[in-house]
Amino acid sequence: MRAPGPALATATFILLTLIWGTTWATIRVGLEGIPPFAGVALRFGIASLLLLVLGRALGVRLGRQRHEVMLWLVNAALAFCVSYGVVYWAEQWVPSGLTAVLFATFPLFVALMAHFVLPGEQLVPASLVGVMLGFGGVAVIFSEDFSLLGGSRVAVASAVMLVSPVAAAIASVTIKRFGKNVHPFSLTAIPMGLTAAIMGAVSFALERDRDFTFDRTSVAALLYLAIFGSAVTFTLYYWLLSHISATRVSLIAYLVPLVAVGIGAGLMDEPLTLRTLAGTSLVIGGVALTVRAGGRGRRRRDSAN
Repeated sequence: MRAPGPALATATFILLTLIWGTTWATIRVGLEGIPPFAGVALRFGIASLLLLVLGRALGVRLGRQRHEVMLWLVNAALAFCVSYGVVYWAEQWVPSGLTAVLFATFPLFVALMAHFVLPGEQLVPASLVGVMLGFGGVAVIFSEDFSLLGGSRVAVASAVMLVSPVAAAIASVTIKRFGKNVHPFSLTAIPMGLTAAIMGAVSFALERDRDFTFDRTSVAALLYLAIFGSAVTFTLYYWLLSHISATRVSLIAYLVPLVAVGIGAGLMDEPLTLRTLAGTSLVIGGVALTVRAGGRGRRRRDSAN
């Protein structure tokens, strides 16, 4: 697979930002008809089927390397089951914009993990300042009076929500470390299929008594999340990850909240307080500083070599 040029990489970043920026509100819309774990299972089941059919048509061979099975299990368990299971569960109470902001800590966790795991991605002092600034923004958000955002359940669900970016960061760094020559379809289609089976079983165990409403709105939300929010975006994401540093690719996560918060406040009538805005600004600023400082540090190391 050829490395993307600057124009193609930038266009891909913009596309991923716009699509993923809309998925947070779409998840909340879908939850009105489909329970969370069932929603995860259906979303990734449809996406997996689409990618398997497309991969077969394109002649992509999956599982050619022994370690692919390990990557399938890691991605299914962490990037999809845990990360998205938590997101869907949390969005039953947490506003979609705030959920996106909390997930924006993902690059901070990636940077910390990459420092110890990925050669050439060590943190520089300015990156550490960015990490501290970003987590300071999270602290400001949690100093909020959550009654303004929906009550005590919002506070608890927001805290649990932080599990999602941690799980996703572990998966992303693992894929970067061991998945260099693995086709993006292998990193998406099979793990998504496993996720559909696992989360389907979880839904059967925990959501049998919940109401399912497959109306036009919920089905449209499901299909959008499956096709554009999963099959298209994750394939492009792992393609970029195979050519660009994990920390740099993860900067998508600090642009996405800008879209998500705007949609949540403007179209979903979600509450947005000054303290939440201040915390959001700190998180995004911290992520931006971490990623930019890390990029400058890598360029200095490369020029020295």
